[in-house]
Amino acid sequence: MRIRTAGGADGAPPSGVGRNRLVGATLIVLSLAAALACYFVFTAWLPTDRTLYREYKAAEACPARTVVPRSEDCLRKVTFAVESTRDARKHKTAILLGPDPFPRMVVPFGDSGPVLSGLHQGDRVTGTVWRGVVVVIAEGDAQQNSSDAPRDEPQMTAAVGTFAGLLAALALMFGAMHLARPRDPGLFTWRPYGKWLLIVTGATCAVVGLSLVWTGLPWFLVPTVCGAVVTGTAWFLYRDLRFGRADR
Repeated sequence: MRIRTAGGADGAPPSGVGRNRLVGATLIVLSLAAALACYFVFTAWLPTDRTLYREYKAAEACPARTVVPRSEDCLRKVTFAVESTRDARKHKTAILLGPDPFPRMVVPFGDSGPVLSGLHQGDRVTGTVWRGVVVVIAEGDAQQNSSDAPRDEPQMTAAVGTFAGLLAALALMFGAMHLARPRDPGLFTWRPYGKWLLIVTGATCAVVGLSLVWTGLPWFLVPTVCGAVVTGTAWFLYRDLRFGRADR
């Protein structure tokens, strides 16, 4: 027997209905923000990175000049002296002293080797400068790219955009259910359905993006594979939760 209250025919308290509507509206706003982020990644960030990498690979050696400009579209090799290095876990840099217009360059790195870890104050290295930044340092036969060097890794950028797009879809779905059914959104709540979908979405995008970087497969496979995995997971998890086979 249903008891009618001020909250509605199903007995849901007014505070619960209002809270669900607020959650639904918040999720819709989050969905719009994530959709804009996805649009930015695929229309601006990804194309810009790919263009930058192509220009870097096409750059030729700079001609000899009496006066060297700070920024050039060619590759200029400059001899630097090492002032200091920092090889911490999160901060890996080398401070290099060179001739004008590169008197003091702070060069960031993503890894310790093969050059950075062996550098000491006073060592001399050859740096390759492109558009005003050091993109490669070399000591003897060993060389190492800096963090400023353009990379051909569009797969990870696509993974970020794909995650934003899938997050937008999930937030829209959950938000719409909270607005359409504020008294009882059913399984479309944070625990356990929403939490597991978010975990699966993030993990899938990261794993697929890294896997395609390592294998060299094209970036456009990222949204295809991630979308299929998350969609399949959402369906199977919903089915299991609906029939009470998943652990709540």
